[in-house]
Amino acid sequence: MGRSVVWGLYALILALAPLVFTSSLSHTLLSQMGIAIIVCLSYNILLGQGGMLSFGHAVYSGMGAFLAIHTLRLVSGGLALPVSLIPLVGGVASLVLALLLGWVTTKKAATPFAMITLGIGELVWAMALMFPGFFGGEAGLSGNRVAGSPLLGITLGPQIELYYLIALYTLVCTALMYAFTRTPLGRMLNAVRDNPERAAFVGYNPQMVRYLAFVIAAFFAGISGGLAALNFEIVTSEVLSGHRSGAYLLFTFLGGTTFFFGPIIGAILMVLAFVLLSELTQAWLLYLGLIFIVMVTLAPGGVASLVMLNLRWVRSGGWRRLWPVYGVLLATGLLALSGAAALLEMLYHLQLGAALGPELPFFGVTLNIDEPYSWLGAAAVLLIGLMLFELSRRRFMHHAQGGGGA
Repeated sequence: MGRSVVWGLYALILALAPLVFTSSLSHTLLSQMGIAIIVCLSYNILLGQGGMLSFGHAVYSGMGAFLAIHTLRLVSGGLALPVSLIPLVGGVASLVLALLLGWVTTKKAATPFAMITLGIGELVWAMALMFPGFFGGEAGLSGNRVAGSPLLGITLGPQIELYYLIALYTLVCTALMYAFTRTPLGRMLNAVRDNPERAAFVGYNPQMVRYLAFVIAAFFAGISGGLAALNFEIVTSEVLSGHRSGAYLLFTFLGGTTFFFGPIIGAILMVLAFVLLSELTQAWLLYLGLIFIVMVTLAPGGVASLVMLNLRWVRSGGWRRLWPVYGVLLATGLLALSGAAALLEMLYHLQLGAALGPELPFFGVTLNIDEPYSWLGAAAVLLIGLMLFELSRRRFMHHAQGGGGA
């Protein structure tokens, strides 16, 4: 019953989100979040369930996007195929590619597997520039998603119509990937991750298990690529880059690989970082790196592990004692973050924006890179914030251990 409620809430959120957030920017963000959820969940089939660290997952989402945009161009030329089915073309194309490359890729596990995926990723990305006839060169390929015949009066022209198509794919793909975790193959994938020798001893071929999981993950990654092709109506070689694969790894890990819903959180964070954080500061990649280091150090299980930890405390009644400590943690964390951000923005401005003058605005405060008080003040705020945060964290752990003992 509880699982049915969760799935019902998930579907309800997908259905009502564009009605709550009604701006065009919100609809665009929600569409990108749906696409990112599918690809991050597919990546977690490899990383979280199979223990396979891939540096080339963008090959399969990217090739799905390219085959989808080629199909969309054929639809514009008269091919009788509903545009709403084009993401499945991307999924099948990536599945076929994984069937061809996956056996070699999954021959090894652990570090050799990661290196093979890195090599294949760089190879395919280089090919995208070598064969402009298929990949479109540096300009990429573009299409028109409203070129096909409307299906039930739906043209996919308005962003909200496309969002609901993406939401439907997101719901179905999420359900299918969750169902995969409950299958014997999904369970055996966990066994191969934890102890491949024992799995081989009881009669299973670890490489075959990894290979099948690899193909399934590529299929869903291709669907996400096809949806991205419809959403942006242009595909460039960037979708095959190592930078894109690194983003999948980073945010899947940040969301939490040990819980099924962790990559969903990571996908939402990825879109917010790429779209909103990049608008706030030019040094946004530096912030992402620092956030990743902090999360690995303080919460290696990702955001999902923090959510589950708090749910346990809520059920045990310990939340009443902990919420004041949470407030202090949040306040001191924001204080330390503001000091660190001020230092980073001044350093960035000093190196790359000094020609614009010594002053820069920072959340209502004017900082001056030529004045020592700006640097000393930011450093003092950072140090005070860190000290108070550490004291608050120790108090939090003390209360949490007390709550757990009770």
